[in-house]
Amino acid sequence: MTRSDLVARLADRFAQLTQRDTEFAVKTILDAMSDALARGHRIEIRGFGSFAINRRPPRVGRNPRSGEQVVIPEKLVPHFKPGKALRESVDAHLPLGPDDSTTEP
Repeated sequence: MTRSDLVARLADRFAQLTQRDTEFAVKTILDAMSDALARGHRIEIRGFGSFAINRRPPRVGRNPRSGEQVVIPEKLVPHFKPGKALRESVDAHLPLGPDDSTTEP
């Protein structure tokens, strides 16, 4: 699902909101989440999951073209950990096999 798909589904679901209002609400929420993560805060949405910042220490890698060693600097990267309810929901709707498009009960 893309951002525009989310806006369209929310606008369809909540008829009292215009497409523009829905787009503004989604943008505001995502911007607030991005700002919180950029400041080093953790975001927890009960039943869905949590977002946090993980530190990747500096390391030595290799340039695939020349084989030369390259120092890769430390990075701070966003990390999502799904909540129990989301994990169980996804697991319950997992297709049975590659040829079977039905879901488990």
